[in-house]
Amino acid sequence: MNSVNQNEKHMKLHSGLVGSVIGDMVYGANDGIVTTFAVVAGVAGADLSPIVVLVMGFANLFADGWSMASANYLGTKSRYDYEDQERAVEEKAILENPQARIKCLKNYYKGKGLDGEALDSLIAVIIQDKKLWVDEMLMCELNIDSGPRNHPLKNSIATFVAFNLAGSLPLWPYLFKLENAFVYSIILSAVAFFAVGSLSSRVTAKSWLFASIQMLLVGSLAGLVAYAVGFSLKNIFGINV
Repeated sequence: MNSVNQNEKHMKLHSGLVGSVIGDMVYGANDGIVTTFAVVAGVAGADLSPIVVLVMGFANLFADGWSMASANYLGTKSRYDYEDQERAVEEKAILENPQARIKCLKNYYKGKGLDGEALDSLIAVIIQDKKLWVDEMLMCELNIDSGPRNHPLKNSIATFVAFNLAGSLPLWPYLFKLENAFVYSIILSAVAFFAVGSLSSRVTAKSWLFASIQMLLVGSLAGLVAYAVGFSLKNIFGINV
């Protein structure tokens, strides 16, 4: 019963506007929080002025957010363009030599274990619908899923917004000029790591606790490395800002 309920929740999550971009939002938030916290930790390790944290943090935040969003847009659009091109090629092949394409389809399903009347019935159903026929050929030959598409712009915007919202959290203590800002930044970032990790479990289907701890460890390690680099560079070059 629990398994059925989880499957229903999973299906509901991936339907509608939020469900269609949840993956982009999770990965955007993930990268945003890790990237910005690493900048904060590196600057703190070098014992630089809080204004340096804000300048480097926000500059990095918006530049990386834009880079990630544009890469998402271009990557998604390029994939769709490729799929459209292959669809046109397949439609032409079916029109010019349908028997050869039927043979390819039969060979594919024979490899899946179908034969005899069951295979003939399935092929007959598929070739009655040209779109379904093309969809099946694209899947069996090129592993192209012809399911519903999201607009590339919508996904890139979701990535940018999530990246910047989550990524700004480590900067808040510095923005509000709190004493011991780095300590508060660590606490706020740890909570964000845990929350983003928990949310990612809705996409990866992993245990929310495992995903949260994993994200916390990854983010903490990134911060630790950045802090060590900042501390080392300060001592090597005598940085003092």
